[in-house]
Amino acid sequence: MSNLNTAEKIRIAVTRSGQTMYNVAEATGQTRQNFSNKLKKGDFRESELRAIAEAVGCELVISFVDKQTGEEVG
Repeated sequence: MSNLNTAEKIRIAVTRSGQTMYNVAEATGQTRQNFSNKLKKGDFRESELRAIAEAVGCELVISFVDKQTGEEVG
């Protein structure tokens, strides 16, 4: 799943949660249209990603990985 972009991962998480995009948009305080536009652009703030993860029952994990060594930073 690592080759998927953020929007694709969100779509999968929403589907697996059994919810609709409308439900998740509403749970994160967005209109369905705004949420849809952000999915198309892949334009989410970290706080929005955390709210989406919470709404679909997932944990958001963000990390930096050194490209040369493959080691996670921090």
